[in-house]
Amino acid sequence: MPFRKICVLGLGYIGLPTASTFATHGLDVIGVDVNRHVVDVLRNGGVHIHEPGLRTLVQAAFHSGKLTVRETPVAADAFIIAVPTPIREDKRADMKAVTSAAESIVPFLRKGNLVVLESTSPPLTTQQLVAPILERSGLKVGDDVHLAYSPERVLPGKILSEIIENARVIGGVTPESAEAGRDLYNVFVRGDIILTDSTSAEMVKLMENTFRDVNIAIANEFANLAEMFGVNVWEAITTANLHPRVTILRPGPGVGGHCISVDPWFLVEAAPDDTPLIRQARRVNDGQPARVVARLEAQTGDLAGKRIAALGLAYKPDVDDLRESPAIHVVSELLQRGAKVRTYEPFALETKIGAAVPAPTLEEAMQDADALLLLVNHTPFLELDPAVVARYMQGELVMDTRGVWEPDAWMAAGLTLIRLGDGRQYA
Repeated sequence: MPFRKICVLGLGYIGLPTASTFATHGLDVIGVDVNRHVVDVLRNGGVHIHEPGLRTLVQAAFHSGKLTVRETPVAADAFIIAVPTPIREDKRADMKAVTSAAESIVPFLRKGNLVVLESTSPPLTTQQLVAPILERSGLKVGDDVHLAYSPERVLPGKILSEIIENARVIGGVTPESAEAGRDLYNVFVRGDIILTDSTSAEMVKLMENTFRDVNIAIANEFANLAEMFGVNVWEAITTANLHPRVTILRPGPGVGGHCISVDPWFLVEAAPDDTPLIRQARRVNDGQPARVVARLEAQTGDLAGKRIAALGLAYKPDVDDLRESPAIHVVSELLQRGAKVRTYEPFALETKIGAAVPAPTLEEAMQDADALLLLVNHTPFLELDPAVVARYMQGELVMDTRGVWEPDAWMAAGLTLIRLGDGRQYA
C-alpha cells in the first residue's frame, strides 16, 4: 500500500533518525515530541543527540522540505510510535509514554491507516495495550486499521547505517498488517524484512538482548572468580575463545543502555515464575558497580575524603547515551562512601551526578586525584599517556574496569594498576 505522509512520535535515539531517513527518501514526515526543548532545538538547526552523521542527516531532511517537527500529531497515512519505555524502580516496564502516544493519535485515525509500535515492550503489548486504545476511535484494529510491531535493532554509534542495512522484523496483529508494515519500511530498508505476528516480534527483540545479558553475566562471574584465583580473566577469555564453539563476552562494571539492561526485566515481569536464569543474570550485572567500588576500596582503604577521578559516564564507548549506565551507579556508590568524585565525560561534559563535580577537561579531572578510575573505554582514554597522568595525580592508584590498559606503561610511570577481573596487581 502507498504511503505519502507519516507521523513519527518520539524524536529520541530511534525516532529522530527514523523520521529523518523517511524524509530523505521522499516521504512527508511530521516528527512529534512532547518535549518542547527538543522541538525548539531541532527547529533552530540543532540536534539534541550525539550520533555520528545524525546532524547532517537531520539538516538534509529539513532542507528537503519533507520533515517538520511539532509537539502534537496530525493526520497521516501511517503513525510510528518510538517513545521511551524505561524500567521503574520495581523493575517493571513504564509504559506511560506508549499509552500517551497511542491516545494522542486516536483523533486522527482514518480507515486504512497503519500504526507501528517500535518501542521495546513486554510481550503482548501491541495486542493488549495499544490495540484497545486505537479502537477508541471506533475503528477495528486489523480490519479498519493496520497495527504492527517492529523493534529497533541498532547499535548507538552505528544507527544511521544499521537502520537501513539491518534485517527488519515486522509483526502484525494480522498478516495484512505485517504486509502494510513491510510496504512502509521498504521505502529505505535494504536488509531482509521478516514478517511474523506482533507477539513474536516483541519476543525477538527481548530474546536478542536477554541472550547478551546472560552471556555478559557469566563473563562478569568469570571476572570475579579470576580475582579470587589470581588469574587474568582477559587473557583467559582470549584463550577460551580460541575454541570454535565458545564466544565469551567481555566483563565490565555492569550493563547499561536502554536495551540490554532493561529488556530482560520485561520477560521477568511477564513470567516471574519461569525466568530464574534471566533474573539471576540481571542481579549479577546490576551488582557489578558495587563490586568495582569494593575492589577500589580494598586498595585505598576507607574512601571517605579520597579524591577519585572517574573517567566516563556513558553506557558504552564514544556515545553520549547515559541511560542505565553502570558508570553512573559506580559514581553514586563512591559518593555514598564519602569519596570526593570528579567526573569527566567527553560526550556530555555538563552531566552532574549528585555531589560529583563534572570536570570540563580531562586534565582537571585528574588534578591531585588520589585514584583514577576508568569506567568507559572512550577513544580519548585509550590514548592516555601514563607518564602524563602521573604528573597530574597526587596518588598512584589506577583502576581499569574495561581491561584496555596494558600494565607495563603504567608501572613504568610509577603508578599501580589494578584491573577488573585480574587477580594480579601491577606496580
